[in-house]
Order: sequence, then C-alpha cells, then structure tokens
Amino acid sequence: MTPAAEATADRTVFLLAHTGRPAAIRSAELVVQGLLRSGIGVRVLAAEAADLPLPPAVERVDADRDVLNGCELLVVLGGDGTLLRGAEFARVSGVPMLGVNLGRVGFLAEAERDDLDKVVDRVVTRQYEVEERMTIDVLVRNDGHIVHTDWALNEASVEKAARERLLEVVTEVDNRPVSRFGGDGVVCATPTGSTAYAFSAGGPVVWPEVEALLMVPISAHALFAKPLVTSPKSVLAVEVQPQTPHGVLWCDGRRTVELPAGARVEVRRGAVPVRLARLHHASFTDRLVAKFALPVAGWRGAPH
Repeated sequence: MTPAAEATADRTVFLLAHTGRPAAIRSAELVVQGLLRSGIGVRVLAAEAADLPLPPAVERVDADRDVLNGCELLVVLGGDGTLLRGAEFARVSGVPMLGVNLGRVGFLAEAERDDLDKVVDRVVTRQYEVEERMTIDVLVRNDGHIVHTDWALNEASVEKAARERLLEVVTEVDNRPVSRFGGDGVVCATPTGSTAYAFSAGGPVVWPEVEALLMVPISAHALFAKPLVTSPKSVLAVEVQPQTPHGVLWCDGRRTVELPAGARVEVRRGAVPVRLARLHHASFTDRLVAKFALPVAGWRGAPH
C-alpha cells in the first residue's frame, strides 16, 4: 500500500445533493470521482442514488438515525434548503457538515460551485477546521401539556395560518411579558439564522461567534414591536392568544406543526450544536459583504 493510500484507508464521506438540480448532479459526479481516486469511500442515500451518476463502488444506504455512522464528513451540494436538510443529519450524528453552495446566497455554505477541486483536495488532506454553531430547542404547550418538541439551526417562526387574518400574540422573555401585538408572526432565531428569515423580517445581523437569541416580529401592528437580542441563557416564549385564529410553527422552514389558539411556544438554547467544516479563515464581515454584494467602494481602512 502506498503512503497516500495509507493516509486515506478506511475513510468515508457522506454526500448529500439536491438531485433536482442539474448542477448538483454534475457537481456530485465530480466530487465522487475525486474522492474515490484518492481512496476515500463515498456513501449516499439509496433513495437519491438513482438520480446520480454513481459508480458501483459508492455505498448506498437507507435514511435513518445511524446513516452517518463511520463517516468523517458530510458534504452537501445545493442551496439553503439542501444545507438545512443536511444539518438535520449533521446534528443527530455529530458529523461535521461541509456545504457547497449551488443556490443564491448560501450563508451556511463554505464553498461555491467553482471550488469543487479545492473542496475535494481539502477533504483528502484533512485541511479543514470544525466549528460549532448554536441551535435552538423548541417546545409547544397547549392547555399546560407539552404537545410537540423540535429544534432549529436558523429559526423557529410562529406565523399566521390564514392570510386574511392577523395573528394576535404576546411575547415573553425569561417568564416576563414584553409586548402584545397582532401581525404576521414572530421569528425566534440563532446568530446563524440572523442572516436568514430574521434578516428578511428586519432583524439585526449577528456575528456567528456571538452567543445570543433573537426575537423578531413579522409585520407587527404595534408601536413597540422591535427586534430583541437576548442572552443565550434566556427562554423566549410566544403565546398565541385564545381569541385569535390558529397559527403555524415552522422550524428552519422545513418542519411544521399547527398551533391552536391558546398555544404557547418556548424557545431556548439547543442542547446539541451543529458542527460545520470550514475551509477558509475569511472574516464574517467579508462573507457578509460578498454574499449580499454590499457596496464598499471608498473604504480606506485604518491608517498604518
């Protein structure tokens, strides 16, 4: 066995791709070829294998909690939705996720489509670092009973279910009421989610290394319905008022449950983080400017 083969023996990478995108299919083919050439095993979901041009050497498995057992990395090819889907696998397994953006913004992604060769090289040589991103745990109560539990990497949003009616809520921080208003709902987000739905709702951008929880009203009809940034130890709550139509809870825009009138949603720091693989040391400021194409012409910087 050659030294290069010894370095990659018994290594497996899980690949998750948006098989509905031609770009993702082509990208998956390139990643698989590069990893297999370097002696690294590749595993994919059996349900997606038929849509990907995969050689017989690729392992096909059914989706379950243990799907990433024995894998050192989860490589995700797609847009924000695919990356959040990958985060579900990454959280339950503890395996780091490396995202390649094939969508528009892709704040969770570490690389772009043109970087595939670099991605494969960094994986093969283990030239990546792992950071933990804070999550939130979500609990729904009705009539005093816990009726649903969930989690999110970006946000949990309490929203109106009927387009023509406002959702009447009371917001709470650490067991104390903050404000009552009618509107489209409330977003409770992590710093990672501050550039997602919370950003669209008018919330602040929070740097990922800042530990905090965000509460951002959505189109509130109130004099005081401002975005709030609280301690990561705080417990946020949104109470759907009894006289209002039922609402809907969305977690990361992927998992949903109906909220009857009178339901209470509690959000706290998650017990389990999501681990992200990082290839670059670029600051979040540079990432923010690049992702949103922010105008910075005229900047001179600090004097030397």
